[in-house]
Amino acid sequence: MERDGGGGSLFFRGLQNRSHEKMKLRTRKSTLYLSQQKRTGRGGDFLGENIYLVLFTIALRICNCFLVQTSFVPDEYWQSLEVAHHMVFNYGYLTWEWTERLRGYTYPLIFASIYKILHLLGKDSVQLLIWIPRLAQALLSAIADLRLYSLMKQLENQQVARWVFFCQLCSWFTWYCCTRTLTNTMETVLTIIALFYYPLEGSKFMNSVKYSSLVALAFIIRPTAVIPWIPLLFRHFWQEQRKLDLILHQFLPVGFVTLSFSLIIDRIFFGQWTLVQYNFLKFNVLQNVGSFYGSHPWHWYFSQGFPAVLGTHLPFFIHGCLLAPKRYRIFLVTVLWTLLVYSMLSHKEFRFIYPVLPFCMVFCGYSLNNLKLWKKPALSFLFLSNMFFALYTGLVHQRGTLDVMTTIQELCYNNTNISSASVLMMMPCHSTPYYSHVHHPLPMRFLQCPPDLTGKGDYLVEADIFYLNPLKWLYREFQNDSTLPTHLIIFSILEEEINPFLISNKYERTAIFFHTHFPESRTGSHIYVYERKLKGKLNQT
Repeated sequence: MERDGGGGSLFFRGLQNRSHEKMKLRTRKSTLYLSQQKRTGRGGDFLGENIYLVLFTIALRICNCFLVQTSFVPDEYWQSLEVAHHMVFNYGYLTWEWTERLRGYTYPLIFASIYKILHLLGKDSVQLLIWIPRLAQALLSAIADLRLYSLMKQLENQQVARWVFFCQLCSWFTWYCCTRTLTNTMETVLTIIALFYYPLEGSKFMNSVKYSSLVALAFIIRPTAVIPWIPLLFRHFWQEQRKLDLILHQFLPVGFVTLSFSLIIDRIFFGQWTLVQYNFLKFNVLQNVGSFYGSHPWHWYFSQGFPAVLGTHLPFFIHGCLLAPKRYRIFLVTVLWTLLVYSMLSHKEFRFIYPVLPFCMVFCGYSLNNLKLWKKPALSFLFLSNMFFALYTGLVHQRGTLDVMTTIQELCYNNTNISSASVLMMMPCHSTPYYSHVHHPLPMRFLQCPPDLTGKGDYLVEADIFYLNPLKWLYREFQNDSTLPTHLIIFSILEEEINPFLISNKYERTAIFFHTHFPESRTGSHIYVYERKLKGKLNQT
């Protein structure tokens, strides 16, 4: 029995060895394997795509990062980098949203981790603190771009995917926003990657747990991120045969884990249990506190916001909506639903609808793919027009509030009298970044503008009181010369009005920075830096 069994085992091993040899020969001669070898032979795969395409996309977004040198909205600093700086270095300014616990620490924790690593390595220079977080955001945006390309390659073909990819890369608003440290940017990144795993007809990477986890993470970072996903989640639920299983075994566990993760992080940094997502929705949606910072008519997104964000992609988007197959109707429904929901809120901003822009690129790419006679002129028009807006808004428009920070940095690191230096920014509140772009505990002050949370009818913020009568405010605020700041930062339109105060207190203009070609009521075309020149110091120089 043992000999027979041994012989049998030897016989089967021989067959197995021969079968392995045959398999190897078949592998080398198989057309399928040869085609795979050819694809990988061009540079291998990374993130499911050719390595050269991946490197190109990453390199483009890195260039994108360095070619955006302007400010957009205060939140890109005050709700992310400034908070991260406070978390790691124990100084920095936390706005009223943090004292009222409307914001969660999950997103700033990403940048706080970067800051902590730089600090431990002894490389926490101010320039690295400014650029490394933005480069990290650029890398995440590049991954999202590649995921959009991969998705369209699955749903359609490589040709359509290339046109969608082209539209995504040359979109001026995407270029303007995708490397900024905004929660809206991270929301958009997570939305694209989640869409890659969403169960769409033709998709090969459907995964309910993965896509719902990404949606949940986006919701934790910015609760309104769930708005574009409501139609998509409803569609998935409607088409799912095992509805109860989807909810009990996928959605609920994912929601429980991510919400617990958020609660724990916020418990650590707030020092108490806080559900920031509820506070955020209560203040911004139910109580409509956001209207304090400006309101627009209900049709603003349709008449101004959406056309401006799409730019010259708009005619291609409309054309693509008419041509695209029925399976893409859910994308169009998502776009329209999001615009309608945000239209019901009085406070409106361009960046709020940024997450639906990738959905629009699908239709734009479909339009380009179906153009025959006018394809080359259309491509030239689309590329050149978007690059003009991208470079102008990224390099010219509203750059002064970032450039002026170099003066404050020099004041901190190249000044022997740093101990006596102080700065007052007499500008609309949060016009400039703060300690995240200085990285030195220099005494600084800006005009405050927290909303009225007490219900007073005649409530005025410090910034409004200042602009009612700037000269009166200055004389009342600085009755003693010893309290005067050494440096003042103002917009050019304010200079003439406060000139008596500047002369009487011996302030001299030491720097001028261009800001914008489109000055407004409180925002001038240039930024001026004034320094107080005392006689003793003048004699020494």
